[in-house]
Amino acid sequence: MKKIIYVVILSLVVVSGVVFANREIKNEPLKKEIPKHLSDAERKAALKKWEATPDGKMYKKWEASAAGKKMHASVTKISKSIIDYTDMDGVVTSLSLPQGARLGYGMMVRINGGDYILAFGTEKSDYTTLNFNNTFDQLHKLKVNDKITIRSHGLSQAPKYSYPIITGDYVELNSKTIYKRPPSEDGC
Repeated sequence: MKKIIYVVILSLVVVSGVVFANREIKNEPLKKEIPKHLSDAERKAALKKWEATPDGKMYKKWEASAAGKKMHASVTKISKSIIDYTDMDGVVTSLSLPQGARLGYGMMVRINGGDYILAFGTEKSDYTTLNFNNTFDQLHKLKVNDKITIRSHGLSQAPKYSYPIITGDYVELNSKTIYKRPPSEDGC
């Protein structure tokens, strides 16, 4: 009888070991394929293909319009500061975004005589039981006509908006940092 119990226990151990080992192999993360970068020729071909679509035609038409040219001129004014990540002095002109904007939390600012949307993204609360801060708390205290210093890595334009969009990475008020974009959670 003891021999039968030992055989049953031993076979259960062997079977569970095989099942567990097989499960580990299946749960190994798949190696992600690294997307290859397009060559200049491939990128130009893709752009030509997109420009032939209805969206591409509409964008080219907007780009050639007076509104598109005005937006491009505004982008050109500050593009060097964006590329170099240098300080830009601005004045808060409105504490809300234009109606219909879907950029998350933001405000309107005037930099070098041009109006821009300063967008910070969706407002997430960092409130927990031990942490009572929100990354936008200091931004909510800004008032119209406050003079701020902005640094950003991102500048975009879209026909939907009448103003270029600056991604808010860093904001100072009276030489005090009031906002600094938190590092990305995915490490990029």
